[in-house]
Amino acid sequence: MKRLLIFASILLLFLSFSYSEKRAINFDDFIKIGRVSDLQISPDGKYLAYVVTYLSKENNTSNSDIWVLNEDGEKIQITRNPRADFHPRWNPDGKVLYFISVRDSSPQIYKIKLGGGEPFKVSDIYFGVSSFTISPDGKKIAFVSETYPDCKDDKCNKEREEAKEKSKLKVRIYDGLLFRHWNSWRDEKRNHIFIMSLEGGEIKDLIKGNYDAPPIALGGNPDYSFSPDSKEIAFTMNTDPVVAISTNNDVFVIPVEGGEPKRISTGKGNDNQPFYSPDGKYIAFRSMERPGFEADKERLILYERETGRQINLTETLDRSVDEVIWSSDSKNIYFTAEDKGYKPLYRVTLDGKIEKILDKVFISQVRLLDGKKFYFIKQSINRPPEVFIWEEGKEPLQLTHVNDELLKEIDMNPVEEFWFKGSKGRMVHALMVKPPKFDPNKKYPAVFLIHGGPQGAWSDAFHFRWNAQMFASPGYVVIMINFTGSTGYGQKFTDDISGDWGGAPFEDIMKGVEFAKKFTFVDKNRLAAAGASYGGYMINWIAGHTDIFKCLISHAGVYNLESMYGATEELWFPEWEFRGAPWTNRKIYEKFSPHRYAHNFKTPTLVSHGELDYRVPVTEGLQFYTTLQRKGVPSKLIYFPDEDHFISKPKNAEVWWREVLSWLEKYLK
Repeated sequence: MKRLLIFASILLLFLSFSYSEKRAINFDDFIKIGRVSDLQISPDGKYLAYVVTYLSKENNTSNSDIWVLNEDGEKIQITRNPRADFHPRWNPDGKVLYFISVRDSSPQIYKIKLGGGEPFKVSDIYFGVSSFTISPDGKKIAFVSETYPDCKDDKCNKEREEAKEKSKLKVRIYDGLLFRHWNSWRDEKRNHIFIMSLEGGEIKDLIKGNYDAPPIALGGNPDYSFSPDSKEIAFTMNTDPVVAISTNNDVFVIPVEGGEPKRISTGKGNDNQPFYSPDGKYIAFRSMERPGFEADKERLILYERETGRQINLTETLDRSVDEVIWSSDSKNIYFTAEDKGYKPLYRVTLDGKIEKILDKVFISQVRLLDGKKFYFIKQSINRPPEVFIWEEGKEPLQLTHVNDELLKEIDMNPVEEFWFKGSKGRMVHALMVKPPKFDPNKKYPAVFLIHGGPQGAWSDAFHFRWNAQMFASPGYVVIMINFTGSTGYGQKFTDDISGDWGGAPFEDIMKGVEFAKKFTFVDKNRLAAAGASYGGYMINWIAGHTDIFKCLISHAGVYNLESMYGATEELWFPEWEFRGAPWTNRKIYEKFSPHRYAHNFKTPTLVSHGELDYRVPVTEGLQFYTTLQRKGVPSKLIYFPDEDHFISKPKNAEVWWREVLSWLEKYLK
């Protein structure tokens, strides 16, 4: 017993020493984290393919490679190309892996045998391939590529695009909407689904007309799939004349040999993500009921192919369906859905009986083998995504360990949760991350992060942009409030932000701040707030309505609701959120526009924005910064000429984090 006690004491001392050696995460650590994605199981269940992406600060790029995990637990790197390899998909015989590579400048489909050898190029289409799927019989590939809709072959696409590039005239002329989207200007090209024969190489465009299929927005993942007999494809497309004001994506089916598409969804809202049942009797797809609303409840609809009958399988569940997967016997459907800061796994029978079978996890890319073994990518706020296996009644078991060595050196605390009474007398959920080497007897500054969307949510997930651990690392308590409008708390809670952007959500945040001040470890006199997109809007709104924060950080924030309406791209969004256009409902645009409260601005504010942001155009950030400067408010602008709504390039991200953390240090330390 004495020896055992001595051993335990030594072990405790070792663990204490190991813990003390851990450091707070810094940007160099953050950029080294491998990003695991796109899990795919071979048909025989013997192999798992997945993608690992690394960012390089030195090269200011990212690179993805494909790995395979075999049944013996051995991890094999399949591709080693300095250009990206991604989107792995198994041939039905499980012996060949297809993938997309940009090793030859444009993204094309390649294949490689598991036994080794050099990848073989399968496609050579001018505009490249953005995604693909293989038919169950292994004879065809359906892929998505851009095309000029009136071009009959790839030669026509090539000639037209090269002529445009050679032309010295760069003017653009439009006579309708949508004229730009996300980070690029629209031209005559559209996304179409093509069918390629793997035997003869013949390529056929399945989509006729000036439509995007899959659609440019609000689609699923994926938005096209083969029937089990390989004779038909179900896909998503929006055929409304003005897509800038339409969320009316619909599900269609079309013979693989071509023909007229048949519309099978009947709703006026967003229908997407069709999947055939393994027995071929059904197509399951997601459906929103209300047109014009991008954050309506995603219902799971079952379409009976023989009769055309449609059943809402999730009518009794007040959550939005995310990813969908069929059981091999076609008797059950499994899906994920946001729920109070997590993304658990559900099962629903074909008669609508719903059961949550895995809770308090954040998972994605669920795959099912033999009706028993689930594979998925799991993450948490202090653990980047990795591949796990799970069987009901057991704990998930980690299969990949891409980041284990790095994480051994870093001190990152798990998420904590609390609830408080917010607006309308409702309970509001908040997540919290404490700083490294947290001492409950000390007082720490607090940083409140405000999410975008606005119909989004903070979750127990490792965010690769607004990372809670990076904000906590200098010694801050990070608090993330899922205010009115957040997803995962019922559709009514989500709905209530529309038409009330600066109302209930602001009240929730302020009441959350007051609640957090009562924590003994929070220094109530050193508080800051930061947010992006709608979160940036809320920062701009806060600037005009309270001075309780020592400093603010606004990225890609909406400042002037009316000017934003005239320059953004997806017009259904402001027309739903503000109950019309500025000339039909000016009252609400005026009531909730931050620029109208500029006379109250006094809090030091850091503003950042990207030139290529067409969702919230860069002028929104410039207007806010200009006003702060003219009013003499301490402020700084970070302008990114080569970024869009997100800061993606490693060197830019390093500058952003450096400026953000320096700003916080200046006013909180």
